[in-house]
Amino acid sequence: MKRLLALNLGALLLVGLLTHLAPAQGVLIVIDPPHPTPLPRPIVRPRPTPPMSYRIKEVGLHARVVDQVARVQVSQTFVNTGSRQMEVCFVFPLPYDGAVDRMTFMVDGKEYQAQLLAADKARSIYEGYIRRNQDPALLEWMGTGMFKTSVFPVPPGAERKVSLRYNQMLRKDHGLTDFLFPLKTAQYTSQAVEKVDIQVAIESSSEIKNVYSPTHPIEIKRPDKHRANISYVGKDTVPTGDFRLFYDAAQGEVNASVISYRPDPDADGYFLLLASPRIEAATDERPSKNVVFVVDRSGSMSGKKIEQVREALKFVLNNLREGDHFNIVAYDSGVEAFQPELQPFTDESRKQALGFAAGLYAGGATNIDGALERALSMLDNNERPNFVIFLTDGQPTAGETNEMKIVANTHNYNDHRARVISFGVGYDVNSRLLDRLSRDNFGQSEYVRPDEDIETHVGQLYSKISSPVMTEVSVKIEVDELNIEEGPPINRTYPGDVHDLFQGEQLVMAGRYRQPGAAKVVISGRVGDRDESFDFGAELAKHSADESFAFVEKLWAMRRIGTIIDELDLNGSNEELISELVTLSTQHGILTQYTSYLADDTASIQELAAARAGERGALAKSVRALRQLDEAEGVSGFAQRAEKSRLRNAELPSNSAPSRSIDGQALDRASAAGGENYFFDADDSLVVADAVQSVGKETLYRRGNVWIAANAAEEDLEQAERIKRFSDEYFILVAANSLSENQLLSRQQTGEELIVKLRGQLYRIE
Repeated sequence: MKRLLALNLGALLLVGLLTHLAPAQGVLIVIDPPHPTPLPRPIVRPRPTPPMSYRIKEVGLHARVVDQVARVQVSQTFVNTGSRQMEVCFVFPLPYDGAVDRMTFMVDGKEYQAQLLAADKARSIYEGYIRRNQDPALLEWMGTGMFKTSVFPVPPGAERKVSLRYNQMLRKDHGLTDFLFPLKTAQYTSQAVEKVDIQVAIESSSEIKNVYSPTHPIEIKRPDKHRANISYVGKDTVPTGDFRLFYDAAQGEVNASVISYRPDPDADGYFLLLASPRIEAATDERPSKNVVFVVDRSGSMSGKKIEQVREALKFVLNNLREGDHFNIVAYDSGVEAFQPELQPFTDESRKQALGFAAGLYAGGATNIDGALERALSMLDNNERPNFVIFLTDGQPTAGETNEMKIVANTHNYNDHRARVISFGVGYDVNSRLLDRLSRDNFGQSEYVRPDEDIETHVGQLYSKISSPVMTEVSVKIEVDELNIEEGPPINRTYPGDVHDLFQGEQLVMAGRYRQPGAAKVVISGRVGDRDESFDFGAELAKHSADESFAFVEKLWAMRRIGTIIDELDLNGSNEELISELVTLSTQHGILTQYTSYLADDTASIQELAAARAGERGALAKSVRALRQLDEAEGVSGFAQRAEKSRLRNAELPSNSAPSRSIDGQALDRASAAGGENYFFDADDSLVVADAVQSVGKETLYRRGNVWIAANAAEEDLEQAERIKRFSDEYFILVAANSLSENQLLSRQQTGEELIVKLRGQLYRIE
């Protein structure tokens, strides 16, 4: 018998995610194992230990993309963790068009010949592996051609490093070049992958504008306007999704690209707008700015906190530039300013301000209202964009202490449209107050946990806003041939208000559209001292035949859920909004502490169906849980606002693995879940929903030993067609499925059943 052990070589850059194409993956074939064994997987819930297994130690990708041509080198180190030698060969599935050139396989430096197999021959090989091993994990890669190497040995305990080099032409769609790095077969490993290292260097003859990954939190460095270096490093993680990267290139001050997705032609579609300013705007084109740093120096800030604040102030002061004006307001029970009015930035004023910052010491109460009044009164015109960076670690205890009055007062003080950016430090802050202040004053809230560095948070945010390129920004999407009586062409866009575009940053806007067809994006605002307007062509899909851009819908849903929670938090309970919250959470598997009961695998399928339908009785648990929003301070108040902010500002359509320091065991579980389906509870602890899986645009919920797709929850389960796994009927179904549908089937494991609706028919696979 042959056994297939999937080894992710992190291999092929795909020309596109099309329904009929599968991303190419590298897999190991173990020759003649003693008996069929499922692919190794990290242990998320108890299951028998396989007699043969391996772990992936490291996955590395180094790619150079010149315009649309990718030159790729991939390496992977794996270890035989079993007690016997494995005789293996390496297979490499290809999409139908297989636009790959100069492919070379190396195993520990030795080159191996590869044979190209046609798609029909490869399908029969895949089906044979799946039948003999009674494991459906490879279903999603059927239907492609395949390279196959000769056999090589892997002794017990030994390491092997497999390397692959190739060139490929990348796909371009919606004006964006699409780079895909298949990573998810790295989930088939007995332990977490120690390191995933992805480095992509992009070079373009035109100016590179938008660079966006819908799958991973990438770091982007731009040496100049024609180059961008992208990196992602993951440690002790189990990837369950591929790495995907988009970029566009164009001339001009600003560029915008639109991706649209409309799975149901009779319902609103979804769009994602990416907009970026020119990377190297001339110095005289960058608006100068006013910055007032408002810092809490009350008694609770003593020790490490006040030291970090001094360093944060130092960072901001050292990153101001000629033409900027600034000031510092320090407050406890009283309020003290560095200077009576805004100061022009010079080397001398910088040195004086650094001296003021060095003399800050903690002690006294917290006069928030007085500090904000003083700061906002210093802003006397709209010639420059105004920013107030407001930091506190407590509640108002001096001066005006009523939350609503402080918010109203601040709004009245703010005569010059200053952006109030609030930093809540530690669990003692009134987090609802900070959210209200920021929302009513064109800003945002950031939350710093007790074990996190204030300087890092302030520095990261200030780096983003330090160089505004366009201010007072307005974004419109105009659709051709739209009748006025049909209403606005787009709706529910997040963020709803765009204020500025900054140097080196980009706008990521998600929304819905009613009318498909040709459209025009209009971005207007002030560049320097003049009004400017830019327009870009776009196409809003009438119907999306595949799920290449399904991530757009989930990203929109995450932001919509965050916005709903914000509305419930600041405006009180609303049954219609709660119903929408539960429906979106159920449909997309985006869990919150208010919908965490959906992950209860002892609950009935009927309860899941009622939640998905938004039935009143099913909302009672969420209504009770949402009462926690009455808590404005303490751990619960802090955690709820931090989680709400994470959802509202999401730039990834799936919940990437948490980056902050958390309980080690919980982090292992989150990594094993691929970073998806987790949330932070009211006590600010990580909760991993083992009974929920996100697969493409669909969500699976476990009830006992049955996985049920969200799209099947409302169906009459007695009407389901029963199919036995690995039977002839099963593989007939597999042959008719799309890539995403086979991905659903691939998640079913030994001893489990799957209930799913495919192409209008309900199936129960046993």
